[in-house]
Amino acid sequence: MVREITATWKADELGPVKVVFLRPMPHMTAAVVVDNVALGPAIGGVRMTPTASVAEVARLARAMTLKNAAAGLPHGGGKSGVRRAATMDGVSRDQEMRAFARAIEQLTDYIPGPDMGTDEGCMAVVHDEIGRAVGLPSVLGGIPLDELGATGYGLACCADALAADKVIDLDGARAVVQGFGAVGSHAARALAGRGARIIAVSDVQGAVYREEGLDVEDLLAAKKAGRPVAGFPGGAAVERDEILWLECELLVPAAGPDVFTGENAGRVRAKTILQGANIPATAAAERIFHERHVLTVPDIVANAGGVICAAVEYQGGTRAQAFAAIEEKIGANTAELIDRLAASDALPARPRPRWP
Repeated sequence: MVREITATWKADELGPVKVVFLRPMPHMTAAVVVDNVALGPAIGGVRMTPTASVAEVARLARAMTLKNAAAGLPHGGGKSGVRRAATMDGVSRDQEMRAFARAIEQLTDYIPGPDMGTDEGCMAVVHDEIGRAVGLPSVLGGIPLDELGATGYGLACCADALAADKVIDLDGARAVVQGFGAVGSHAARALAGRGARIIAVSDVQGAVYREEGLDVEDLLAAKKAGRPVAGFPGGAAVERDEILWLECELLVPAAGPDVFTGENAGRVRAKTILQGANIPATAAAERIFHERHVLTVPDIVANAGGVICAAVEYQGGTRAQAFAAIEEKIGANTAELIDRLAASDALPARPRPRWP
């Protein structure tokens, strides 16, 4: 229902090529933005949140265009956002996803995948309905990117490349992870496996902190048991957003968009930010980080693991091929980013990178 959506976005020479408003079923609205298809059909997740707006979806779709292009994928960028009323609590997720799938069936230049509020099971329903989705369960021949932690693995590959270029030292590095979901939990495990000390993590309900480092495997077990991180006995409960301002070597925002703004970016005390979420910082925040010499690896580089995995799946590739592509592409892009920063004197000179 278009009149219920109030938002603005900017169009330019890249797109968007298509903005579609849908009402898949009563009390549910959706917006689909196909930003650009110059490189191929658009891949982008289905975000189902109470606050999804067309402006947010359009910005996310543009991020996907740039992310896919930077990773050298034969795909353009797209995104969809779905809002459902509380009156739909009696409607099953299966019914919701089938209704959404039918609504986008004719948008053949858009390939949906999992995102906030949706998962591999949701994509299985979409694929069953219209034969078009990525991030499918392995029983359907897919590569379940959230289950396997493709995006979190990519963030660790990004950290590896920074370490290889002597930008950071992962051994003992203090790391803070905002959002202990499909991205953040896998990123925390992968970073801990590389020697980082995970000192704080958060979820939607709260946060836990331990300067000596949290036991990530125990924390994952607690999460699997359905317990909030603030109740984890291996650390102290703290206010959810306070962990964003902790002094650390690595900060991984892996929750929602626009976490950092012009009003709060000055409070960040991290040396390096790996953007695990899409568009976690506003343009004003990015300028402040630059002025304060806080290295922030953008979402289109750092968290591309998920869409790289999805693209390999779409081409019929294997799990091993997907993870090899994630390591190669994110490593190379991170190294190029550091090369460009060093050439502009934004970073000190460092040894030749090990990435091709």
